[in-house]
Amino acid sequence: MNDFAFDIWYFATLSGDIKTGQLIRIEIAGQPITLGRKRDGSVFALRDICPHRAAPLSAGQMKGDTVECPYHGWRFDADDGKCTEIPALCSDQDMDVERIGVRSYPAREQGHLVWVYIAADPKSTAPPAVQPPYFALAELKPVMRDGVLLNCHVDHAVIGLMDPAHGPYVHSQWWWRSEKSMHEKAKAFEPRELGFAMARHSPSSNSFAYKILGGKPETEITFRLPGIRTEHVRVGKKQLLSFTAVTPIDESHTQITQVFFTDIGLIKWLRPVVARFAAAFLRQDANMVDLQQMGLKHDPRLMLVDDADTQAKWYHAIKREWAKSREEGRDFVNPVKARVLRWRS
Repeated sequence: MNDFAFDIWYFATLSGDIKTGQLIRIEIAGQPITLGRKRDGSVFALRDICPHRAAPLSAGQMKGDTVECPYHGWRFDADDGKCTEIPALCSDQDMDVERIGVRSYPAREQGHLVWVYIAADPKSTAPPAVQPPYFALAELKPVMRDGVLLNCHVDHAVIGLMDPAHGPYVHSQWWWRSEKSMHEKAKAFEPRELGFAMARHSPSSNSFAYKILGGKPETEITFRLPGIRTEHVRVGKKQLLSFTAVTPIDESHTQITQVFFTDIGLIKWLRPVVARFAAAFLRQDANMVDLQQMGLKHDPRLMLVDDADTQAKWYHAIKREWAKSREEGRDFVNPVKARVLRWRS
């Protein structure tokens, strides 16, 4: 359970969190990272540990397009992480400071989403094996954003996110669905890039949340490695994108970030109410994860059943195939095959 997906792009944060000339600290898959924005507006990511005395670079400051360590003022180029200056050196002390450096991670903005590429080999300078995902609606200003820290390994967080059967129990409330409203469902799934999708369909009739959109909404739900779930809703010409990123922090902590992008005026007007509902969802999941940890600490053997848990099986298969394809230096072959899944919810 201590493995992560590598040679892949992870969601890091929203563009608005990174101000020019400022530094922020995040952690992805056990990697401490400082994010910043250069004078030309581009984002960068460096390992957040100074190689001199291990101080976090994020506690320092930007000097032009270099990052200055708060401990002794060592400076590192924002692009490649090479050391550019060691202030303690005297003028006659000959030292090639550029031989010193910190790890640099490829960073990219796609709309309002910031992505960081984590390679398996920390010394690798090869270009990323894949491109970060692009979502057209993410060009719009986010209307809502929430997040929660889960005290679990990323695999449990991802499986919980895609689990279609827990809703009537964990999220039972008048505005969503309840155990009494459960009925049999059949949804068509198809493979997609590094993942799969529940093909576009009309939402379930027992979900009041969709009814407030009016019209005849249609939705498509997708998942892709390493842990990105999106729900794209269309109501006529109007659209809504629910973007959820599951980002591993370390072996036992995972960050879930949920962002909504839309051009539906009603959602913007109802933002305070919808935000409260969305926050309740995330925290109910977090509470269940804490309960789950009470059992997981005893290392029990777990079960996955068809068809309700097939998406979880696909996730494990996709993750294994991605790692194997990287090791063997070949193209990824999606193990998901198109099929209809049936469950009660």
